[in-house]
Amino acid sequence: MARRARGRRKIGEILIAEGVVTDDQVELAATTAKGSGKRLGECLVEAGNCSDADIAKALAEQFGMSFNPLESGNDQLGIDKDAIPADLIRKHVILPAGKANGRLRLLVHDPMDLELLDLLRFRLNTEIDTALAPRSRIQSLIDELFGSGTAVASDSLVTESIDVSVDRSVDRSVDASVDIVAGEDQAPIVKLTTKLIMEAVRGRASDIHIEPMSDRVVLRYRIDGVCHVRDNLPKRMQSALLARLKLMSGVNIAERRIPQDGRVKMTVDEQQIDFRVSICPAYHGESIVLRILRPDAVKIGLINLGFEADHLEEFNKIIRRPTGIFLVTGPTGSGKTTTLYSALDVLNRPDRKIITAEDPVEYSFTGINQCQVKDSIGLTFSSILRAMLRQAPNIVLIGEIRDREVADIAIQAALTGHLVFSTLHTNDAPSAITRLIDMGVKPYLAASSIQAIMAQRLIRTLCDCKVPEEKFDEKVLRLVGVDPAEAPGKVMKPGGCSKCNGVGFKGRKAIFEMMKMNAEIRDLAFSRAPVAELRQAALRMGMRDLLGDGRLKILSGVTTPEEIAKYAQADTLVDANMDSE
Repeated sequence: MARRARGRRKIGEILIAEGVVTDDQVELAATTAKGSGKRLGECLVEAGNCSDADIAKALAEQFGMSFNPLESGNDQLGIDKDAIPADLIRKHVILPAGKANGRLRLLVHDPMDLELLDLLRFRLNTEIDTALAPRSRIQSLIDELFGSGTAVASDSLVTESIDVSVDRSVDRSVDASVDIVAGEDQAPIVKLTTKLIMEAVRGRASDIHIEPMSDRVVLRYRIDGVCHVRDNLPKRMQSALLARLKLMSGVNIAERRIPQDGRVKMTVDEQQIDFRVSICPAYHGESIVLRILRPDAVKIGLINLGFEADHLEEFNKIIRRPTGIFLVTGPTGSGKTTTLYSALDVLNRPDRKIITAEDPVEYSFTGINQCQVKDSIGLTFSSILRAMLRQAPNIVLIGEIRDREVADIAIQAALTGHLVFSTLHTNDAPSAITRLIDMGVKPYLAASSIQAIMAQRLIRTLCDCKVPEEKFDEKVLRLVGVDPAEAPGKVMKPGGCSKCNGVGFKGRKAIFEMMKMNAEIRDLAFSRAPVAELRQAALRMGMRDLLGDGRLKILSGVTTPEEIAKYAQADTLVDANMDSE
């Protein structure tokens, strides 16, 4: 809602400078706040040293926000109670104060409630400007508008799906949770879980996060790589909700001490969707994440992955080679599996035998022999690889090279006439060679078996509502290698429409760094050259790095400079942002 900057004055200093309180009063309130867990402003108000209007005004100055004392009537203030669902107004003590330039003006009392803004953006499909106002005055106006009762309409997941009049505030045991899920009382929880899953799938989410906190259960959806708060569910629903999801995923409902993994199959809009479920014990209860695995996610076609024309031509040549290793590198969630599966989809023909070793098997492919790793019974990557090589495959896909044993088998497979695809967790393409050598792979084997290495990252792409950027941040442009003189008319910024829920971004594509092996790079790998030398040699031979590929996507209006800088120049961008504050 407001971003903390370096050198910002403390609220106590502001109040003292304004003559509202004394040094002694602030010192006493600070001691009270430390012992009670309350904020300094709350303690000063409770002690009668100042009003909440004084605190709100000081906070506005501290965070650089506008301040509204709410001293006029509703008509003069422009309050529009229908702009936000009444349950949100009451729950968060906020007031909508009309719209300007398509943005909702919102009166809040807490500038540090960062989750609220994300929640409202997602729920209301609009951008928001905030102003601070005294909490007591906001609450008074809410009571005037809606009365002091509690029966209000709501479009939250809870009131749509659950009879909130049922008192379940008493902590239940595992058996009681099972009763809620499997007994006569099951309909509300079943309706809630079904609704949140279907809503996430229809909203293009990739993950559903259910996170118990001390006083609530936070529900978040990850859309285009960014988490959005969907709702805060009552704490009393935690046991029943978690039990329902554990039953659906086929894990031990009585086990709460160790992590568990499961799967759920569900039909949404006549499409069979798989969900990979991860359950992790946390301080306030088990945290559950459902990874949404859409069957069409890996069949989007190579051209839609984000390849530029030259990269696509090189990629098609590499994956059609008869032997060698092709590595795709990047951190978790960078789309490596999607890229490799898209390649297999192209190569999957009746005259080719393809075998994969995966942990876990996420997507089912017709015509491909997929093997699931199960370490508990000795079915490891290495044992599967040894067995699959006796099956005379043309193409082998290894989910991930994790250790020397798997790396050695993959290299031997490549040297004996197989085409091997695999992934590796490194930040860029040249680092993959040094990573394999660090694992214990002999340099001459790594140099001779690898055909190409491709690093990638996923970046959000602009929705069709994008508009030309008019005010350029030259620091960010320089970070991504864009000359400010070539930016006008080419660099775009997010707009906001119903298709993208007002965010301005819709979907993701990858930026790539393709390093093809040649004699010079193989010699450097054989001599254990550092990553910097490998990178310089690759760049001399024409490799376009992640930043260079991102620059092309900026100038073609696919994404924004900030989005590319986030992944290709992350550390530098943070420094630039801090310097500009």
